[in-house]
Amino acid sequence: MAKFIKKGTTTPLTEEATIGSSAGAGDAGKLVHLDGAGKLDSTFMPTGFGADTRTVTAGETIAAGDLIYIDSAGEAFKADANDATKEAVGFVLAGITAAATGTAYFGSGIITGLSGLTAGARYYLSASTPGGVATAIPSGAGDIVQQVGKALSATELYFEPQASILLI
Repeated sequence: MAKFIKKGTTTPLTEEATIGSSAGAGDAGKLVHLDGAGKLDSTFMPTGFGADTRTVTAGETIAAGDLIYIDSAGEAFKADANDATKEAVGFVLAGITAAATGTAYFGSGIITGLSGLTAGARYYLSASTPGGVATAIPSGAGDIVQQVGKALSATELYFEPQASILLI
């Protein structure tokens, strides 16, 4: 929704619309406004600034908040501590059905919409729920131990994946 400001140093003042997203150089010098969440649209940021995302094809149905790995064909699957080839490299904030495409987030970031987390607790890739997190450290032979982040609240996890360790 465009906002208007009064502009000028003489009367009559003129109104100028603000913009909520940028189409590039043609928008140079225009005034911007924040979105409904009180944030700038990512189109105002330079290339390389912001979340490291990629459109992926899901090799299976992936739920919002699941941790993922990318297989050799480039498809996203739920990360799983029961398999050394399935360590977490990213996550999804919106679910993706099998064979559909969606946005995956890589690198550090905040996973929202979770439940039952303990603020301040360290979380590991789950050995019991593919794509999930747990405070319990995997302990079975062949499992991987991968710390994936720390809970900021009962519903948010700061995702910062660490190197995994294979248990033998």
